[in-house]
Amino acid sequence: LFFDKAQMRRDNQTTPRGFVLTGFSHFPELQLALFVLFLFMHVVTLAGNTVIIVVIRVDRGLHTPMYLFLGALSFSELCYTFSITPKMLSGLVPGTRAICFLGCATQMHFSFTFGFMHSLTVMGYDRYVAICHPLRYNTLVTPRVCIQLVVASWLGGGLLGLLVTCAVFQLPFCQSHQIDHFFCHVPPLLQLACAGGEMVATVVNVLCMTALLGCFLLILLSYAFILGRILQMPSAEGRHKTFSTCASHLAVVVVHYGCASVVYLQGKSPHTAGASALVDVSYTVFTPFLSPIIFSLRSKDLKKALWKSLRK
Repeated sequence: LFFDKAQMRRDNQTTPRGFVLTGFSHFPELQLALFVLFLFMHVVTLAGNTVIIVVIRVDRGLHTPMYLFLGALSFSELCYTFSITPKMLSGLVPGTRAICFLGCATQMHFSFTFGFMHSLTVMGYDRYVAICHPLRYNTLVTPRVCIQLVVASWLGGGLLGLLVTCAVFQLPFCQSHQIDHFFCHVPPLLQLACAGGEMVATVVNVLCMTALLGCFLLILLSYAFILGRILQMPSAEGRHKTFSTCASHLAVVVVHYGCASVVYLQGKSPHTAGASALVDVSYTVFTPFLSPIIFSLRSKDLKKALWKSLRK
């Protein structure tokens, strides 16, 4: 009897060769419309971020710390989009929803890595130094410091992606390999685990919340000092001009962390798997789509450099 039970546990706790992503199969009537919509947003995201990177690289007037951080943000958004959207689009085509075990682990790793390596925090630090310590800006934000800050944000994202992926994929998975999502996300994968899923979910939530709240609090601290500095300015024109230099960054911060809070702070939602996938679209597709548009429209120097490059 003991041998039979042990054999049953071994049979149920197998390492799967692959998974099947259900994606948006809960909404069969919306498959074509979602494919067209997501493809359009994907193309705009790729084009927008690529244009920002090229313009910053070509125009010497944009070789400043602020635009270096913006280029790093656009690069991470590009990589993040590539790690999720192509597979999501293929999942909207019948018969292409399978993903191998290694491919699923790789997608999870890169989605967390590039999702958490964005440079919004260091961009907030750059704005803080530029507004609160303008005379010391060139000594505090040197090219070496800029590179160190970007590398640190990338290493932090890579470490988080590695920890989350190792924590999830060391679990034994049961024979049901159907992931109720459009990419290899943590919650639906943990539902397939035979044991240890709750503990890993707690660890992953702690890691993600620590990273999100830590970065967000640093940005809030930067803007608390910036707001104090702006309120000390005597003229309304000066206050408006100073605040306008932060407007695009602040708008992207609101979009990023607003959508992230919807995804990571919703807890145990009573929504169905299809509704949960639609909620996660806000962070995985909508946020990367809006970021280049906001920066392109709000940054006068970037718009000027773009039109200059187009004329050439």
